[in-house]
Amino acid sequence: MTLTPAFLDELRARTTLSALIGKSVKIQRAGREWKACCPFHNEKTPSFTINDDKGFYHCFGCGAHGDAIRWMTDQRGLPFMDAVKELAQAAGMEVPAPDRRSAERAERQKGLREAIEDAAKWFTDQLHGIAGAEARRVLERRGITPETARAFGFGYAPDSRGHLKSALSDYGDDKLVEAGLLIQVEGKEPYDRFRGRLMIPIRDVRGRVIAFGGRIIGDGEPKYLNSPETPLFDKGRNLYNLDRAQAAARKAGRVIAVEGYMDVIALAQAGFGEAVAPLGTAMTEHQLERLWRMVDVPLLCFDGDSAGQKAAMRAALRALPLLQPGRSLGFITLPDGLDPDDLVRQRGPAAFETLLGKPEPLVNRLWQHEVNAEPLYTPEARAGLRARLSEHAQTIADNSVRQEYIAEFRRRFDQLFAGQPRRAAPSGKPWRKGPWKPPEPPPSSIARNVNAGGIDRVLAKAILAGLIRHPAEIARHMEVLATLKLADGALGRLFEAVIDVALEDQALDGGKLRTILAKSGFESVAGELLRADTLAFSFTQANADEARAVADLNEAIAVLSARPAVDAALAQATATVQTAFTEEAFARQVALVKEQQMLEARLANLMLADEDGRTIA
Repeated sequence: MTLTPAFLDELRARTTLSALIGKSVKIQRAGREWKACCPFHNEKTPSFTINDDKGFYHCFGCGAHGDAIRWMTDQRGLPFMDAVKELAQAAGMEVPAPDRRSAERAERQKGLREAIEDAAKWFTDQLHGIAGAEARRVLERRGITPETARAFGFGYAPDSRGHLKSALSDYGDDKLVEAGLLIQVEGKEPYDRFRGRLMIPIRDVRGRVIAFGGRIIGDGEPKYLNSPETPLFDKGRNLYNLDRAQAAARKAGRVIAVEGYMDVIALAQAGFGEAVAPLGTAMTEHQLERLWRMVDVPLLCFDGDSAGQKAAMRAALRALPLLQPGRSLGFITLPDGLDPDDLVRQRGPAAFETLLGKPEPLVNRLWQHEVNAEPLYTPEARAGLRARLSEHAQTIADNSVRQEYIAEFRRRFDQLFAGQPRRAAPSGKPWRKGPWKPPEPPPSSIARNVNAGGIDRVLAKAILAGLIRHPAEIARHMEVLATLKLADGALGRLFEAVIDVALEDQALDGGKLRTILAKSGFESVAGELLRADTLAFSFTQANADEARAVADLNEAIAVLSARPAVDAALAQATATVQTAFTEEAFARQVALVKEQQMLEARLANLMLADEDGRTIA
């Protein structure tokens, strides 16, 4: 499609800028111009002016400047062509004929928009009718007010295979299937896709309904069901609530990407209107570009559980090739077990605002992920860390940003291992405890390896190795071990097998236990865990003093079980100090920091040292 300068000038001339801006901003006459508080930054005294004669707006505070089209793209967040089309329609102008591909796409969309809009109205009517009583109770239990439900267009799909189909029968089955409202199975009649669900309309950047998300009411799977991709709906290119969040994001100077619809809605109700969410997929390059059009450093807010942290890393890696000077991501990690909805309801908006004020930079997220990936006791492991960091940096397309990442990773690597010996324990020499202090900064290797749930994964692996070498200790600590999730995947299954075998025969020694594990298919994972150079604790070594090893193993288990509660209490105390400072709260925070440091010191003293008292790396 070709838009000539003459067409664009005519479009601007036919658009009264003050009337356009006045739809969303309170303006007042100031001589021949208009003035308002700037919608692009927070201010109390108006410095934003609108000149209809010249056809531009200007803010003397922040420098925002543009015409009608610029207003639609910058304030409304519309793509250029969408802005032109909307202005042209209001001005009664015909947009030049599109190219063949655009014409074909427009033809496919005919009737679909109307069908989707009518479905949205029908779902809303059902929610407020007799059939929607249980759905209304679900909204009430989740604390969603009637005002919020209306603003987001909530609806209800009855648990029926044909109610929507009958209500929209004028469109015909084929059109409703194409719109994603019916499911077509070969040889059978089409039936309603959404049944027995709370319905959430998904809108495009212009606020038009293009799809739905349906949350199950009661038990059932899947919990959330999205519309399939259609000529209207490309889930990888849209973001939930983008139409409403754009103006709020520009006013707040930030945009927050969370994991799901209900998180967005809860945050909006709590005053955070700048929240959006991907539509059932991992964050895509197109969605990141959408976020960057609003702010330079979008905030990605993910749950603190394993799934949330994996999603954060996927987004981080996807963003790397797209980074530019000044353009990055910030990460907000929620306390484990809480999503944004839980957080604002249980602790209030101020607690969430506190988290938003301390985003983790993208470079930190990458660095911490790779440092935590595996123990770094051997030269090979450290070389692996260096290689992974270099690989990440090399994916950055912009040369200046890439060089900065390379330099930053090198600086952190050198600082992390500065002054630490890089040789294995001298063969045949006795081990003894030695003093150890973590480098500052960054935090100690112990703290680095504490995962989101408070469990130090390196220590967990060491304890598992110790239990295999000293199975008689399992029964003594059974109550504590039963409450710990030491590892995921193969290590988790190995832990369960070790417990089961040891409880069946409490007279087992380490050798017999390893034989049984090998016969059960755990030979490889157990062998890797028991390698002498993998974990630098006395109880993981084959020839360690028995009494010393058992005592250290007992101490390690005690530290491992105590640390999560201390970490959780410290996080809570820190949040309290940040949101409602009192001397009592501060004193508790200080006491918990000391308790945490004491646990780290206890654990540090369990690590092997050479004859000079240096920790074996």
